[in-house]
Amino acid sequence: MGRFGVGQGLRRVEDLRFLTGLGRYSDDIKLEGQSYGVLVRSPYAHAEILSIDLEDAKAAPGVLGVFTADDLKVDGVADIPCLVPMPGKNGSKIVMPPHPALARGRVRHVGDPIVFVVAETQDQARDAAELVMVDYGELPTVTDTKTAKEPGQPQIWPEAPNNTSLVWDMGDETGTKAAFDQAHHVTRLEFVNNRVVVNAMEPRGTIGDYDPASEVFTLYTGNQGSHRMLGPLSSVFKVPQEKLHVISPDVGGGFGMKIFVYPETVLVLFAARRLGRPVRWISERSEGFLSDTQGRDHVTVAELALNENAKALGLRVTTTANMGAYLSAFAPYIPTGCYGPMLSGLYAIPVGYTEVTCVFTNTVPVDAYRGAGRPEAAYMIERLMDAAARDVGLAPDELRRRNFITPEALPFKTAFGETYDSGDFDLPLTEGLKAIDADGFAARREAAQAKGRLRGLGFASYVEVCGSNGEETAHLKLREDGGVTLWIGTQSNGQGHHTAYTQLLADKLGLEPAQIEIHQGDSWDLPQGGGTGGSRSLLMGGRALDGAADKVIERGRRIAGHLLEAAEADIEFAEGIFTVAGTDRRVSLTDVAKAGGSDALPEDMQEPLEDQHHFVAEAQTYPNGCHLCELEVDPDTGVVKIERYVVIDDFGVLVNPLLVAGQVHGGTVQGIGQALLEQTVYDENGQLLSGSFMDYCMPRADDLPSIELTMVEDMPCATNPMGVKGAGEAGAIGACPAVMNALVDALSPLGIRHIDMPATPEKVWRTIQDAQQQKAAE
Repeated sequence: MGRFGVGQGLRRVEDLRFLTGLGRYSDDIKLEGQSYGVLVRSPYAHAEILSIDLEDAKAAPGVLGVFTADDLKVDGVADIPCLVPMPGKNGSKIVMPPHPALARGRVRHVGDPIVFVVAETQDQARDAAELVMVDYGELPTVTDTKTAKEPGQPQIWPEAPNNTSLVWDMGDETGTKAAFDQAHHVTRLEFVNNRVVVNAMEPRGTIGDYDPASEVFTLYTGNQGSHRMLGPLSSVFKVPQEKLHVISPDVGGGFGMKIFVYPETVLVLFAARRLGRPVRWISERSEGFLSDTQGRDHVTVAELALNENAKALGLRVTTTANMGAYLSAFAPYIPTGCYGPMLSGLYAIPVGYTEVTCVFTNTVPVDAYRGAGRPEAAYMIERLMDAAARDVGLAPDELRRRNFITPEALPFKTAFGETYDSGDFDLPLTEGLKAIDADGFAARREAAQAKGRLRGLGFASYVEVCGSNGEETAHLKLREDGGVTLWIGTQSNGQGHHTAYTQLLADKLGLEPAQIEIHQGDSWDLPQGGGTGGSRSLLMGGRALDGAADKVIERGRRIAGHLLEAAEADIEFAEGIFTVAGTDRRVSLTDVAKAGGSDALPEDMQEPLEDQHHFVAEAQTYPNGCHLCELEVDPDTGVVKIERYVVIDDFGVLVNPLLVAGQVHGGTVQGIGQALLEQTVYDENGQLLSGSFMDYCMPRADDLPSIELTMVEDMPCATNPMGVKGAGEAGAIGACPAVMNALVDALSPLGIRHIDMPATPEKVWRTIQDAQQQKAAE
């Protein structure tokens, strides 16, 4: 299928529905008899709950129920589990305190939910919530990631001394020390990977219902995989998973933040069972700042040991990662199992070691955010490589070339255990430098200086691991009209899954896009589903639907053999046609579909033309590439303007280049936002100072240049037959270090070696002022 198949830039088939207002999001769902929930949240970051007075709220008009942690206990509702009890260093155990849906006895961050009010209308629930009186005993707080584990800091959990949940390590500590002992030069860099608020376009929303006759909970919620919710909810409500039905409608952005079971998820189901009617909760934007999991928040010291020829001998990385007040579902895994394996980047570093300390603070919990650990790793190694190049007097591209893993060395096992299968890691850098005209940069820098501007050029050669995560299931049915219906366990959050899967099926079955119907998001459609995260959907979903299609074709081959009066073994299938090998006798897929519903077939062929396939991942994929950024700084104001931005990516085989470009553009904008604009700021009392768009700066169109994107297509992934590599998070992984390397390059004539994200105008201006004063003092 040349027009609609693999490799074509087919426009998104789902967009007509969205653009004409026919999307169905959480807030669009209206159940008969539904009620409305509002949460009373803590205004304090750390406090004892001395008393709660509910009487006025209970007596308010329209109120159906006012609930506290005591009500959850009465109904046997358990705490929300953390799903990744990571092992600690030297056999130590992770500290995993309870995470109740409503605070018990103490609140631990601003926004911690305390009381759930349910009423006939939203306004009535809000009015009643304001009548709840909570008496607090305020406690000291800790919010700073770097100092949270220091002796004498306020303790958030008594079972976690020094506010430490986990100390985790990876690599060869002894071998790494030996490498550093013999190093000719060691570059050391300390930096912050700033905390960000996810801010998906669609706020979180969830609606709970309960059928007392069947004892089935039904949850409607925009998430990243309905099946992912079943295990945690089964644990919370102590019911078998078959008593849970999770339906995810259209989802307006997830970025990792919508994978999890939140307190609100638990509360709407609990209240629906208690009240005997549906209960809905839809977040407001300001509420999301206080309740959605946030991202990043690392403080890191990184060291690179080099020999006399600037070849890497070893890498040592020490990171403190902020968990927030509670352990969210995957929180301890993000800065350990997601971060650690990717620390050596694209470089043939012989030995490495990392130690990560996960700490509690009086802040909103932190969990996966687009890239989940891999952007943090890429930022570390790419900033470190640039700093090392400056230290030893080499051009940043030259130091990288001396240390890149070569194509001849593939497959290559890194110092941290990952095995890269394919790629030419120098190629994106070389092509990117040509595309951005690096040879002409000196003249452009000189012209900028003449205008009183500082101009910089920087880049980042990134790699990530993604694409093969767990298991995935697809069920395919051949309809009597010759079209097909696919049920699949992934969940689109705006990536264009319907289009990509349509192309795969059109290519496989010889169909037009209009003949293909796709369903996601209902946990009762399939026995299992892996959801969406880690850039897994195309490979995992694609392999699952391909397997299901093969089984349906095999069933169709039997019917075609009967219709053509030929042996099944002689039937071939291609482009929607079953043919007797070596002849012109043929029958279409549509004809076979129609015959499949006929009683005229032999009894053993009357089974439905449908089947499912369960795919289990065998290997990871390693997309890679280079981001290049050229920017100017106004030293009088600190304003940074990106002049050009070039991306060269290796994603293996491309199913739809148009979709891939959209993913790269979106991720790159998020990375630029983190580098220059976005920062979650808490004061010393744990108050969120950046709690709305008035104080939290999101990237806008006028902050960005056109993103010039080229994709290398002649290096298919060697570990899967599709040849694809994940693409959904790559933009967010390469952008931060590319922008910051360019900025440091611009500031380097002033003797500035490093500046932390976000490089806001004020921070840049102050850094310039400090450098100028220091220079004057010398």
